Amino acid sequence: MQRLREIAPGVLVATARPYTTTSTVVTGPAGGCLVVDPAVSVAEVAGLAADLTAAGLTPVAGFSTHPHWDHVLWSRDLGAGVPRYASETAVRVAGRERPGLISGVQESAPGHDLELFGRLVPLPGGTIPWDGPAAQVIVHDGHAPGHGAVFLPGTGVLLAGDMLSDIEIPILDFDEPGQLGSYRAALERLAAVAGVRWLVPGHGHVTDAAGFRERLAADQRYLDQLAAGRPFDDPRLTADWLRDVHATHLKAVAANVK
Repeated sequence: MQRLREIAPGVLVATARPYTTTSTVVTGPAGGCLVVDPAVSVAEVAGLAADLTAAGLTPVAGFSTHPHWDHVLWSRDLGAGVPRYASETAVRVAGRERPGLISGVQESAPGHDLELFGRLVPLPGGTIPWDGPAAQVIVHDGHAPGHGAVFLPGTGVLLAGDMLSDIEIPILDFDEPGQLGSYRAALERLAAVAGVRWLVPGHGHVTDAAGFRERLAADQRYLDQLAAGRPFDDPRLTADWLRDVHATHLKAVAANVK
């Protein structure tokens, strides 16, 4: 894992090698911190916890952007009793699909503590309840039901979850009805966030305000081409698994699964 680096005052990001997965830490008063989407292997989550301890930081709250196995991880080194929030929909989906999530983590990142894995509590409002900087949650249904981006207005940092990646195409969940429309609506909600200065995707690289706009345009362009129903390419289709996802998208649209 790339060690924590400060991208804005009090906002630290580490990047795990698998899937170029980001973990974000927001520092608060008295050494407390908010941890968003810690990932991804057991060793990397342990390393993140060790880095926080070395920096004199103690997790007091967690947040999972969406109910996929690589975004609902935790460890006792981060604090077994720390509340880990997610949107109400995400919590419900994580509970309903827990057997599949466990299968996913055991196959891809074995060894995680399953007592803590996916144990989320519903967000009680539109912001994460903790004593640190305001953390506004923008809930939508693009990519996964109840997906929640986090915006830190004090620093202009947007934690986008699995959206707006420079290395992945938009990944749509066609098991959900109206997913093309939901994904478009999600991009519109993110585009409407005022004051974004830094973007942290769940998978990929941190970028600035100009990069944020470029990635919005790239994802909107992908959806437009997908909706047209004709084969097309995208510069982010660099791995076999992404090409497989892209082919699945095209088949879903061809079958009129909108």
